[in-house]
Amino acid sequence: MRIPAHSVCTAIRDDIVAGVYERGGRLTEELLARRYGVSRVPVREALRTLEAEGFVVTRRHAGACVAEPTEQEAADLLEVRTLLEPLAAARAAQRRTDAHLKVLRGLVRLGQERSRNGRGEDLRPLDGWFHETLTQASGSPGLSALLTQLRHKVAWMYEVEPPAAPAETWSEHAAIVDAVTRGDADRARTLTAAHAARTAAAHRPRPARGGGRVRDPQHAVNTVGLRN
Repeated sequence: MRIPAHSVCTAIRDDIVAGVYERGGRLTEELLARRYGVSRVPVREALRTLEAEGFVVTRRHAGACVAEPTEQEAADLLEVRTLLEPLAAARAAQRRTDAHLKVLRGLVRLGQERSRNGRGEDLRPLDGWFHETLTQASGSPGLSALLTQLRHKVAWMYEVEPPAAPAETWSEHAAIVDAVTRGDADRARTLTAAHAARTAAAHRPRPARGGGRVRDPQHAVNTVGLRN
């Protein structure tokens, strides 16, 4: 079975974001193919995609390497994300489906419950799912793809301080969902802009690690769901 290049691309991107590959470190096709249990063909295609996304650069005499974004580049990307998220929320107010609203309300209820119970460690993935669903509700595939890529990059470049008052965060989420439910695009945009600005202040540049080495054992690409 040939593993799709997009699955290999996702695996490499996830490892870059997680810091498995150090910034500036070489990414050789042979080692990547061995690590993920695939041939060099999907690895080569994945590296081309990741270079287009800005996670990889090609250097003379070195080949493919993990990119080394500057602090200014990271700050620019964070700012772009904070500008686009309000646009996605405004469009969601105009284009959301009942299914989107059901998921958003469920995430808000779960987030508020876990905030009250002090289960802060469970809130970060919930927050990510909330914003991903809100973006999908915008009905704009191009905007969704761009924001997803920006979120990957921001997660790679920044550490985020946990909110001191997580209940406040989920109250803001609830207010955004209320505006989206009522079809109030202006209010959804305004609330999301304020929320994005507040959360952006909690981002701290992630220090680059030296060495350019792989930091955990080899693993194969997850092929679940690829057999059919």
